[in-house]
Parts: sequence; structure tokens; C-alpha cells
Amino acid sequence: MPTYAGSCHCGAVRLEVTGEIRDLVECNCSICTRTGYIHWQVSPESFRLLTPESAFEDYQFGTHTSHNYFCKRCGISPFRRSRTSPDLVNVNVRCLDGVELSSLSVGHFDGQNWEETVRSLRETR
Repeated sequence: MPTYAGSCHCGAVRLEVTGEIRDLVECNCSICTRTGYIHWQVSPESFRLLTPESAFEDYQFGTHTSHNYFCKRCGISPFRRSRTSPDLVNVNVRCLDGVELSSLSVGHFDGQNWEETVRSLRETR
């Protein structure tokens, strides 16, 4: 399995992720749209934070169930814990070194209509 290094823009928040990059999702909710987030959900065992938690802030809004981590210095969000899958780590593929996003398939999640979308996904499983 490949391991990818990643970081925020200034490098204060650094991470490593091991796995095949697949099942990427672009969400149209207000925060993902504004931050340009491309989600890659990985197990906590595949994720390694290389910097102390003191390097980032946890921003919560709405239901206060998602954890949106942002670098204190540059404001970039390289990873988060989503409301949809709080047991997984969402890595922002745009923050991984050497990954060419245009070569990857990216799906869509309708976060503007979160409740309906999640209900529909659960019904199709």
C-alpha cells in the first residue's frame, strides 16, 4: 500500500495516509464548497498525524457533530471528522503531496441536502 505525505499550506499541520486513493467525494455543503475540500475517507489506522494537536483548531457548526480541523497559521484544512462518518478520518486529497487530482475519479455528495442524501444512501445499502 502506498503512503502519502500531506500538510496544510504552511506545513505546520503534517500527516501521512496509507492506502489506495479511491472513493473520492466532492461535497456541495457550505464549508466544503468554500474550502475546496475533496474527501478521501480512511480508517484511523491508515492515518498518522505528524504534528501536535496544538497546531490546529477544531471548528464546529450546525449540529456540532463534525470536527473541521484548520491550521492556526494558514487556515488550510488537511483533514477532518465528518458528521456522516465520524469513525473515519476525512483527508483532503488536495493537501497530499504529489497527487494529481485530475487523474482521479471524484464523486458527488449533496451536502446542501444532507438529511435527504444520507437517508437515500442508507436505503440503497
